[in-house]
Amino acid sequence: MDWFPWGDEAFEKARVEDKPVFLSIGYSTCHWCPVMERESFEDGETARQLNRDFVSIKVDREERPDVDETYMKAVQAMTGSGGWPLSVFLSPDGKPFYGGTYFPPHSGFGRPSFRQVLAGVAQAWRTKREDLSASSQSLAEAISRPFLAGPEQALSPDLLRDAALALSDNFDPVYGGFGSAPKFPQPTMLSLLLNYGYRTGEEAAFDMVDKSLDAMACGGIHDHLGR
Repeated sequence: MDWFPWGDEAFEKARVEDKPVFLSIGYSTCHWCPVMERESFEDGETARQLNRDFVSIKVDREERPDVDETYMKAVQAMTGSGGWPLSVFLSPDGKPFYGGTYFPPHSGFGRPSFRQVLAGVAQAWRTKREDLSASSQSLAEAISRPFLAGPEQALSPDLLRDAALALSDNFDPVYGGFGSAPKFPQPTMLSLLLNYGYRTGEEAAFDMVDKSLDAMACGGIHDHLGR
C-alpha cells in the first residue's frame, strides 16, 4: 500500500483529492503493530481499500513523540483508552474525528473488522461531512486545552469500594485483566484490589489479582527462558 511520511505532501494530497487521512502510529518493539501490519496493511484487498479512499501516513512514535502525544490525547478523549498501534482518521487539515488502536481483520466479540471501519469512515466522509467537521472541531478544542484536575475529594472506604466495584464490572474472568484486547499490564489497578481485599476481606478482589497475574505468568509477557 502507499504510505506517506508525516508532512505537507500527504495533507496536500488529501486536500486535492478530497480524502480523509488515515494515520497509523507505532514503534519497533510494539507487539500489536506488526500484527496489524501483517493482518491488514499487507493484505491486498485492505491495501486497495486504503489507497482508494484515504491518504495513509505512517509515523514512528519514537521519531515523532509530539505527533504521538497529540493524537493519543485525541483517541483517549474519544474512546477512554489508548495504545499502539494508534489508528486515527483525520480531516485534510489534520483534525481527528475518529480513532482507536488495534483493529482486527475479522469482526467478532462485538468489534468491527478493520475493513468495516474503513468502509464506515469513508461512507461518513461522503455523506456526513458536516457532522464530522463539527466533531473534529470540538475535539481539537478539547485537546488543545490543558487537562484540569477535578475538585479535591477526600479518600474514604466508600470511594475505595466504588473503585473496586468498577474494576470488577470490567474484569475479564476468562483471560484476566480488564477490558478487551489489546491489554497492557496495569499494576495500579491490581494494587488497588489488593488494598481493598486486605481492608475488607473480600476474596473476589484477591481472585481477580490472582487470575490476572497467573495469565501474565503463563503468557507471552513473561520471559519463560530467563526465569
